[in-house]
Amino acid sequence: MSDLNLLKIAIAAALEAGEKIMEIYETEDFGVDFKSDNSPLTKADVASHNIIESHLLTTNIPILSEEGKNIPYEDRKDWKQLWIVDPIDGTKEFIKRNGDFTVNIALIENQIPVLGVIYTPVLNELFFSTKESGAFKVITTSHSDDFQYLQTNAIKLPIETIKEAFTVVASKSHMSVETEDYVKELEKTHGKVELISRGSSLKLCMVAEGKADCYPRFAPTMEWDTAAGQAICMHAGFEVIDWSTQKQMLYNRENLLNNWFLVR
Repeated sequence: MSDLNLLKIAIAAALEAGEKIMEIYETEDFGVDFKSDNSPLTKADVASHNIIESHLLTTNIPILSEEGKNIPYEDRKDWKQLWIVDPIDGTKEFIKRNGDFTVNIALIENQIPVLGVIYTPVLNELFFSTKESGAFKVITTSHSDDFQYLQTNAIKLPIETIKEAFTVVASKSHMSVETEDYVKELEKTHGKVELISRGSSLKLCMVAEGKADCYPRFAPTMEWDTAAGQAICMHAGFEVIDWSTQKQMLYNRENLLNNWFLVR
């Protein structure tokens, strides 16, 4: 199956999942539960996972999803291709109703993201990328927009942006002391530094767009939090650097917990 067809399937999955998420978002009862690590889980997470899985199964490529079954490393270590999915990245933001949550879908080949789709249902913003065509952003008009419309109206990233200060984007819910210290170091180099807080993978998207100069993440994340955003950043010409190895962050590792990283 071509990368273009895989991208079409991933976008259709994200848009349909987003539509269902918004149906639940606009109700009074999210059905909030908590997983073993105390992270929240809602009816929307589960519904989004089921919709995305139904689309991606047609590709015959294995799926690693935050809300899917636990797949031992022994079973997946030889996978050359896999989808990595976060049905709702930013569930805490979803529960707070602040709009800063996304649907993340990435295709990994030989541990490297080669295709990324991020959809923000509240903002109707769709980001997508492939290594061949680059990274794009488009404002959707409905969850049933066809692929041709999205391609025609998409803007290539990054977008030239004039900023008054060196801009750092950081987590809205997971700001760490180490991140604050890193920002202080940047002030010594760049003088004025503007710090913006956003939730979910929107932080990676802000770098890809050109709205932020860097995103330091010195706090825990999982592979499904970053894979799609890394694809979009890489295909827009930016780097996602593993802070421990000082190399490009890789995926489908034995430990799915990411090291600290820097997007620049």
